[in-house]
Order: sequence, then structure tokens, then C-alpha cells
Amino acid sequence: MKTDKDPTLHQRILGEIEGNIVSGAWPPGYRIPFEIDLAAQYGVSRMTVNKVLTQLAKAGLVERRRRSGSFVRQPQAQSAVLEIQDIRNEVEQLGQPYRFHVESRRNRRARQDDRRWIDVAEGGRLLEVRTLHFAGPAPFCIEERLINLEAVPAAADASFEAHTPGQWLLDQVPWSSAEHRVQATGANAEIAALLDVAAGTACLVIERRTWSMQVPVTYVRFTYPGDRHTLVARFTPQS
Repeated sequence: MKTDKDPTLHQRILGEIEGNIVSGAWPPGYRIPFEIDLAAQYGVSRMTVNKVLTQLAKAGLVERRRRSGSFVRQPQAQSAVLEIQDIRNEVEQLGQPYRFHVESRRNRRARQDDRRWIDVAEGGRLLEVRTLHFAGPAPFCIEERLINLEAVPAAADASFEAHTPGQWLLDQVPWSSAEHRVQATGANAEIAALLDVAAGTACLVIERRTWSMQVPVTYVRFTYPGDRHTLVARFTPQS
């Protein structure tokens, strides 16, 4: 007969709860059964269940709220602020299936106010494209991009069916320098609808400009719900 001190039983409870979370059977915000109910279900002490939930909380899968219970935590991605990240990798590192959808695209002439984002002369050719990235069934982030068609003319006819605009550009054009800008903003009605959040929700915005041999290639703006993304920077002391 197994007891609640049996490490195999502890791993079984841990594995089953973790499996429900990772598979999406228990989505973010789902209230996990109370400790007393889980203890009765598995025939163990509440202390054993408490240890399992504490371990899941330390792993970032569960949020424990005093007097309210335990809830499945919203997955939070991390990316390096000084690197150009692949959003697919960010999502898959969360254990979620990835997909994307190109919401809109159009070839147009650069306007004077575009100079704030990309150093293309007024009247120059641009591709404006918006892409929505998903982690499982939920929107992960919005990508709004301008591509300099004078630098990358093939982008005008690229389908972006198999690869996102960002992935496609990395395969086509070697970038030599980049600039990142990070800010917080509240989601307007249009952005909130795309991300499936309430209007005014705090969002993390990452803007990036890249150049190839001093020729501007692209400007992109990524908008993430603020509770789903973290930026990480590693650095060493200057000599």
C-alpha cells in the first residue's frame, strides 16, 4: 500500500496536475481543486498536496492566493532585450503550440511622418504588414512592421504563409545594426480586441529598427499584454 510519503505518489500527483496545465485542459485562470479535495482524491495528506502545489508555484505554473485558493498562472515569456528573438521560440519555450496570422498588408508610399520610425524619404516604397502571433488558442502579441522595399524589393510579393515577416527578413537580409526601444502603454480598443484583453490593459511595447550597412531595412513594433512577457538583459562591467 502506498503512503503519502511515497515519492512515486508525489511525482504522480505533480505529473498529473502539471499535465493538465501544460495541455491546456486547465487554462490560465482555472481554479485548481482545493487541497482538501485533492488530498481526498489521491488518498494522501493535505501536507503532501501542499508540497506539490508549492513546487508548481515555484516553477511558475501556479499562483497561490491567500484565502482564495490556487489558480493556473498565465504563462510568461522571457526574451533578451539586446537580441533579436524568434517569437516562435518564445512561444514554444512556454510549452505552447505556435501559429501566426497575417491580419493585413499593403504596399504604399512613405509619408513624412514615417520618418519617425524608418529613415525612408517621403514617397519611397514601403510594405506595411500586421501579424498576430498565438500561443495555443490565445493571442500572444501583435507585430506591426514597415519594410523598406528599396532595400528589400522581394518583400513586396512575399506570401508570408510559411514564415512570418520577421523570419523571412532574417533569411533574406543580413542586418548589421539594430536599435531597441521599450515602453509601456495602455491597449486602445483596436489592440485590445486583437489581444483579447480589456481596453486600457497595460501592455509592453518593444520597438526595433534594423539596418544593413547603414541602409534602413525595417521598423517593427511588438505589443504584448504586460503580464505575459518579461525582458532580460545580461551584461558585463565596462573596462
